[in-house]
Amino acid sequence: MSARSQGSITANLPSRSFDATLAFYEGLGFRLAWRGDGWMILEMDGMSVEFFPHSELDPKESWFSACLRLSSIDALHDKWRQLDISTNPTGFPRLTAIADPTENAPRMFYLVDPDGSLWRVIEDKDV
Repeated sequence: MSARSQGSITANLPSRSFDATLAFYEGLGFRLAWRGDGWMILEMDGMSVEFFPHSELDPKESWFSACLRLSSIDALHDKWRQLDISTNPTGFPRLTAIADPTENAPRMFYLVDPDGSLWRVIEDKDV
């Protein structure tokens, strides 16, 4: 990995098109680390996410998800909000507001990518 990690990601996600996935994630701040016919790896701030081809995927039926844990989520949310990603609760892609913590859940927001993969961006002070 290139830079010091600012958090952690746990994910292997589907992609209907590596070209479209790369374009979307580059807008989020990721960069291409490796790409082959059957796998693609993107990195951001020392964290990586991996993608596999799934051309038949229907984003409305996707059950894939990932967690990105950061010690503070505000700066990333502000950055992604500037990208004009839809906030429509049924849109693809879409971004939610930051949810205040509850007794059983930390502060977090959600991003759904163009392929229907759900990202939980979680504030975790232990990262």
